Amino acid sequence: MALDPASLPDDVDALKRMIVGMARDAVHANTLIEKLRGELARLKRAQFGVSSEKLQARVEQLELAIEALEVDEAERLAAAPVVAEAVEAASRGPGRRPLPEHLPRETVAHPGPCACPACGGRLRRIGEDVTESLDYVPGRFKVVRHLREAFSCRACETVVQAPAPYHAIARGRAGPGLLAHIAVAKFDDHLPLYRQAEIYARDGVTLQTSTLSGWMGATAAALAPLVDLLRTEVIAGSDVLHGDDTTVPILAPGAGKTRTGRLWAYVRDERPHGGARPPAAVFFASPDRKGERL
Repeated sequence: MALDPASLPDDVDALKRMIVGMARDAVHANTLIEKLRGELARLKRAQFGVSSEKLQARVEQLELAIEALEVDEAERLAAAPVVAEAVEAASRGPGRRPLPEHLPRETVAHPGPCACPACGGRLRRIGEDVTESLDYVPGRFKVVRHLREAFSCRACETVVQAPAPYHAIARGRAGPGLLAHIAVAKFDDHLPLYRQAEIYARDGVTLQTSTLSGWMGATAAALAPLVDLLRTEVIAGSDVLHGDDTTVPILAPGAGKTRTGRLWAYVRDERPHGGARPPAAVFFASPDRKGERL
């Protein structure tokens, strides 16, 4: 909430006391945030050794609490720039990290005045200041048009044309970039297909959940030879192999309940034993512990 200048006292000493008090509260809030971050880090370390739904719930609660505190504190500081400067001076934390060098740069030039604002004299350039800000351009859909010219032989009337472009999904209209994006969003970012359909609809692209599901199934089939090759390379051709399994809840269709499945991971890392091959990993899904791996 922004401060109303009319509600502030005119006394300079009173204003200073208000700024000091607000800065003290801000520093206290930052200390609390760091304390919660420390507890969150401790719980995350313990999470790898303990399988507990209560521990996971506590981790999620701490993440939400830290997020709420940071949002509220940023809102208060944005409404009082003087207090923000005082807090920044009091914290004396590490310097701001430079923005990643691999990101593309877009330069926006801000031309200066043509004449001196004080005397109207002619100006000469003595340097420049550069301020960088991190921005984001949302992902964009695009349509790739494959144009294949057709030619006819004047002598024998044979029609010649370039072969049709290859598509990962037969008779499908999804490009490889879109299929990769959907798969990563679903399996790595845990974004269900129905939510992805809602996001795409905001861009004016209507994709039914059944369509996305079909694309993911076809993608899995297209990648099956590569997956089989990777599994053979890692498991059959490794001198040092590490294995582990993790329980995962599996939804039982039509029952409204879940059953316990397992995710099996096999990792090849021969570097500590003098191996020259790079590390690699493969995963298997199993509906139970009977050894049937999918």
